Amino acid sequence: MSGAEAEAGAGNASIALKGLRGAIARNMAAGWQAPRVAIGIDVDISACRQWLRTQAVAEGQARPTITACVLRATALALAGHPRMNALLKDNVVECQSAVHLGLAVALDEGLMVPVIRDAETKPVAQLAQETRALAAGTRAGQLPPRAYQGATFTVTNLGMAGIDWFTPVLNPPQVGILGVSSVRERAVVRDGQLAIAAMTTLTLVFDHRAIDGYPAALFLQAVKARLEAPGSL
Repeated sequence: MSGAEAEAGAGNASIALKGLRGAIARNMAAGWQAPRVAIGIDVDISACRQWLRTQAVAEGQARPTITACVLRATALALAGHPRMNALLKDNVVECQSAVHLGLAVALDEGLMVPVIRDAETKPVAQLAQETRALAAGTRAGQLPPRAYQGATFTVTNLGMAGIDWFTPVLNPPQVGILGVSSVRERAVVRDGQLAIAAMTTLTLVFDHRAIDGYPAALFLQAVKARLEAPGSL
């Protein structure tokens, strides 16, 4: 090896698949083995944005966000579609009575997924507050192990990174995960007329062993319907 080659190689870094990175690698490999299907839908969140502007914010509380609205819409849709709010264990689909939403939080060393418990019982404002607290606690390393256990479904948001759409990997034994993309102003057709709307794309990945395409599509349509009619949140 020449001196120049040795110098170039000296800057290489190696990241062992152990610790948090190893746990993520094992879980993602398991999720990748599932017969997964991805479906997507465009959602007009213009009304949702306007609705958020009308919401009062108590002193010291987090202002509700689009993410909180997505969590609320997802939780309510899961409550109405229990086959999606399920765990697949030992070839048995276990439909869950409560919705415990995993929320993906990015760290420098990997991805952590704290859990919002009984999410279907919490209004948008409370979900915004809890999301903020869980994300801060995760990044500070202050949450107990239990905070990352027991999710029945996961929501992951790459909108802040400017991503138009993506297909997340399942988090087994959960049978579904929802990917949230960036919000962009787009030209749309309404009643035969061109208009500008705030649009996002939601991508649902699901385990086809546990649920088929049509009921999965109905679930995704239910999330969209609630986001486009924020009075239902």
